[in-house]
Amino acid sequence: MLRQLAVALGATLMFSLGAAAQTGAISGKVKGPDGVGVKDALVKIERTDIKGNYKVKTNKKGEYFHAGLPLGQYNVAVEIGGQDVDRVNGVRTKLGDPVEINFDLQARQEKQQALQKAAETGELTKEQSREMSSEQKAAIEKAMKERSEAMKKNKALNDAFNLGMSAVQAKDWPVAIENLKKGTEMDAKQHVIWANLAESYFGLAATKTGDEQMKLVDEGTKAYNSAIELKPDDDAYHNNFGLSLAKNKKYKEAEEELVKAAALAPAKAGTYFYNLGAIFTNNGQLDAAGSTFKRAIEADPTHADAQYQYGVFLMSKAQTTADGKVTPPDGTAEAFNKYLELKPTGPFADAAKGMLAAISTTVTTKFENPDAKKKSSTRKK
Repeated sequence: MLRQLAVALGATLMFSLGAAAQTGAISGKVKGPDGVGVKDALVKIERTDIKGNYKVKTNKKGEYFHAGLPLGQYNVAVEIGGQDVDRVNGVRTKLGDPVEINFDLQARQEKQQALQKAAETGELTKEQSREMSSEQKAAIEKAMKERSEAMKKNKALNDAFNLGMSAVQAKDWPVAIENLKKGTEMDAKQHVIWANLAESYFGLAATKTGDEQMKLVDEGTKAYNSAIELKPDDDAYHNNFGLSLAKNKKYKEAEEELVKAAALAPAKAGTYFYNLGAIFTNNGQLDAAGSTFKRAIEADPTHADAQYQYGVFLMSKAQTTADGKVTPPDGTAEAFNKYLELKPTGPFADAAKGMLAAISTTVTTKFENPDAKKKSSTRKK
């Protein structure tokens, strides 16, 4: 019985040794984008044929080793900073020497850049094709096709935009509208195209009258609204839109746009209000022009031309007293003097000096007939 027991124990020992030997190991090294080993990178080993998960961290050289893995198939991933940065699937363990799985993030990055370039150029090398799975090849081919179509679309879009802008420069409004409208149909997200289309509509409207003019103004308004919807913070769009509206006697809407432009760009507010004042002046809206020039000065006291134009407006309100003295509203002389201070040799300098001289001069109000003859002296008899 003792001999039988010994044999049985021996058989059990042999069985145990055999069972313990049915494991393998995985080892390798993790290199970062700089080519140096990464310390404390987490290597995650997931068994796929039977549920099982194992983890190990790299040492200071970036090396890792995990033994005692049951023979089977695994996916091995490396995690750095809480994110998976690379993985190798379908790793099968074996008896004996460990299976070596290395992670080189520098080489991976270079490979990804090469694939990106291949997708952009449409040229895959034989080596790249061999290394790719069918899914990866399909994805690359799809990306190539999409890029090709996008390039064709962009070329057509650029051609339409360039033709449109050339027509804008030549003030050929119908051709500009035709091509810029094509551009918006190809890509409705291009605010620059919408803005130039709007200007083209307003440009053509200036050559028309009646209902035809109003229809073009409406189209220009719609186009500017599209541009501003895409880029609401562009003060130049609000300014240009406002000026176009003012030219077409839509003064209330024009003022709203200029106020928006001034709010978006306080440093330019003086110029924006001055522009609106000039439009009012040219359209005979003198009171509106005067109040707008005043707003320009309030926004920017150093805006010389606004000072002069506000002075002119105030001068138009001057009264002449019974004794012939010209009495303009308060602030008139100050406006002209400020202009001369800011632009002593400016284009309105002489006119400003003349206005100041007129203010300090008494106007003759007594009428004398220059043709009246003097009484002749009495002849001596």
